[in-house]
This record gives sequence, C-alpha cells and structure tokens, in this order.
Amino acid sequence: MTDVGPFGLSVRDQALEADVQAGLAAVEEGLFEATKSEVPFITEAAQHLVRAGGKRFRPLLVMLSAQFGDPYAPGIVPSAVVVELTHLATLYHDDVMDEATVRRGVASANTRWGNSVAVLTGDFLFARASHTLADLGPEAVRVQAEAFERLVTGQILETAGPQDGRDPVEHYLDVLGGKTGSLVAVSCRFGAMMSGADETTVDVLTQYGERLGVAFQLADDVLDIASDSHESGKTPGTDLREGIPTMPVLRLRERAARLGLADDIALCELLDSDLTDDERHAEALRLLRAHPALEQARKDTVRYAQDARSALAPLPECAAKTALVELCDAVVHRAG
Repeated sequence: MTDVGPFGLSVRDQALEADVQAGLAAVEEGLFEATKSEVPFITEAAQHLVRAGGKRFRPLLVMLSAQFGDPYAPGIVPSAVVVELTHLATLYHDDVMDEATVRRGVASANTRWGNSVAVLTGDFLFARASHTLADLGPEAVRVQAEAFERLVTGQILETAGPQDGRDPVEHYLDVLGGKTGSLVAVSCRFGAMMSGADETTVDVLTQYGERLGVAFQLADDVLDIASDSHESGKTPGTDLREGIPTMPVLRLRERAARLGLADDIALCELLDSDLTDDERHAEALRLLRAHPALEQARKDTVRYAQDARSALAPLPECAAKTALVELCDAVVHRAG
C-alpha cells in the first residue's frame, strides 16, 4: 500500500499504483515542456508555480478516471497537462485579484514580478493549454471551452455578489460549481473520455468530479481559516482580508441574522471593517476559529464529499473506484 501524492491517497493495488505514478510523472514532464519559452524570463515566470509543486489533484483524477477504459490511451497524459495548465493559469490571475503574497509556500508571481507579468503569464499558460488541447480533437476543445466559460462565470458571479433576495449560501455554491467544480469535473471527464470508457461511465465520473470539486473548495475555505501558512502553503485568511465571503463567513452571517446574538453581530461588524489592519485581521481569524460557523462549514464539506461518493455507485467495484472513494475521505480530512 503506497501513498500517491500530497493527498496521501492509499493505493492498495500495485498495477493501479504503477499506472498512476507513471501517469503523474509523464504529466510533470509535460508541464515543464509546455511552460518552456524561447524567452528565458517567460520560462522562469511560467514555471514558477510548476516548480513550487502542488497536489496535482486534477491530473490524479484524470489518471484514476482513465482506469475505466484503456489507461494507456495516448490522449490521457496530454489532457491531464491541459487541466493542470488551466488550473495554474487561474492561480496567477487569482493571486492578482486577491492581492495574495504567498502561493504554495513561495512568493506569488504578482509579488515577485508585479501584476502585469502575473496576468500575462496566466494568459501564456492558457495559450499553451489550448495548443495541447488542439491535438485532442474538437470534442475535447468543446468540453474544455464549456468548462472554462463556467469557470470564468463563477469568478464573475463571486465578484458581483448575490442579487437582491438570493440566498448568499446558494449563490456561493453556484460560484464554487463554476470556479472549482467545472475543472475538476472536466478532469474526470477527460480521463474517462480519452480512455474510451462508455458514455454512462463518462457521465458518472463527471458528476462525481463536480461534487468533489465543490467539496474540495469548501475544505479550502475551512483550511484558510483554521490552518497556519505552513499547513496551507498560502497566507491564512486571504479572502477574509479582501472581504470575500467564504462558507464559514456566510454561515456566521446566516446565524447572526437568524438568532440575533450580540457576539455574532459584533463579529460580523468586525468582518465588515478594514481587515487590512493586521491586528483586526488576527482577531477576526481567532474568533472565527472558535465559532460554530466553522464547524457548519466543515459539515457542508462532508455533505458534498458524501454526494460525490454516492455518485460513484453505478460504477463496478475495482481498485480505481476504491481510490476515488478514498479521495472523498481525504478531502474531508483536510477540513477536519
């Protein structure tokens, strides 16, 4: 039994372990190849986050989903490179929007080179993803384009906020479905699709990926409040500082509106104040870490992870299915 990747996914089947390890190694090579430029500075900026590592969560899902068809089909590794390049590109852009200073334990690209270079590097990665995608056929291009549209829509919805009368929690879950669920779903879809799995299997794995992606982001929300930078690889409370409401904050506000407790209202007022002040920010983090809203956000994570697990029910029992189920547990554990 071997752990694959930073997620600590336990693979009990030697053949599956070998396939996944070989696939991820090939993806890593593909990422470095795809981020090379004739201009050395562009190569340095484009490989900044590749070299910083990461969970390679999406490529892992491509490899596991490919086990339901031919796991050695030629399109599998390139499609995994596409989804990871797309994900990396969004990180460059996210860090600019969030004014983040740390990503994956290293200085963010915008901190190191400025916002313009970070945005343009993200664009460069999108271009390289499209170049690789073009060789995978028109259906793959369509699937990726639809996912990218959903991803951008989710980001815009987050920026715009919920319309009047819309439940903020429902709005936020829609945001996560677009921002995170879409690309995780495509990872599973590409793995199954490129392996030649039947249409039902492709659909099942796509639904699984969508739900797992939301659970994954909800776990990140909890981790952003509950962990220190050593655990998460980025500055804790970044969204809090920027006034972006994540699930723990939304659950707090929901509770404050429902119960009207003075402490809850006071914490909401603190969150609405200027949290660029380090002392206020630290106090807000301290209070949120001890608040029942954080536990409610953990329960939301568990619910989506269980939904993802349930989606796998139609698939035949096999080592890959077991690994996908265990990923649900791993996501929940991150939020524990």
